[in-house]
Amino acid sequence: MNPIGRRTLLKKEIHRFLRVPGQTLAQPVVTTSLYFLVFGFALGGSVREIDGVSYIRFIVPGLIMLAIIQNAFLNTSSSMFMMKVQGTVVDLLVAPLGTADLLIAFITAAVCRGLLVGSIVWLVAAVFTGFSIAHLGWVLVFATLVGITFGLFGLALAIWSDKFEQLNLIPTFVITPLTFLGGVFYSVSMLPKPWSTLTLANPILYMVEGLRYGLLGTAGSPPLVGLIVTGGFAIAAFALTWWMLATGYKLRS
Repeated sequence: MNPIGRRTLLKKEIHRFLRVPGQTLAQPVVTTSLYFLVFGFALGGSVREIDGVSYIRFIVPGLIMLAIIQNAFLNTSSSMFMMKVQGTVVDLLVAPLGTADLLIAFITAAVCRGLLVGSIVWLVAAVFTGFSIAHLGWVLVFATLVGITFGLFGLALAIWSDKFEQLNLIPTFVITPLTFLGGVFYSVSMLPKPWSTLTLANPILYMVEGLRYGLLGTAGSPPLVGLIVTGGFAIAAFALTWWMLATGYKLRS
């Protein structure tokens, strides 16, 4: 363990996304706010309530989770991939940094970006829906754990990818569809069979419902189930990324 090197890498990763706030902070906030305004106010007139909660409040946790997932994933994936493309990953590998140092620095920066953007989205939404939080502890647990999970997946995908097309493959065809089909804009109880049953196989659904329970106090699934599902994916992503970094998979040639 090298605390000085770890702090230096962490500072560099945080400075990297803070240096371009228009791209890393403002853009996702504007996009998410548009989702909120369009879906919340356009559909809010026809869908008054879901599970006893106004529709405009119901979609807020999903939009926050969407922001956390996208930003945590993009922070690690873009950083590592650009290091590989530019050849600077060699400097990282020869530095006196252990696998734990690398993981802590990269993932902490990813979580910071995800939570920062998620918090801004919540503040924007709270102007319209109120600033109340039902269970702050659950909110922090799910937001942090999801940020860790997708930060790890982003790092693993960047290490595996050799081209930009490969880097965009998983976000475009896996993460984005699963996120939008994960109960962001609707409740599973609204779907007919067999779609309601198939949706239960989507892990992001439990992450969204967990955060929804923390913010609103109600959810379509128990928060403990969401915690187990999210924790399982976090452990799997951690094991995969640790192995890649420890062995130098596609990093040492």
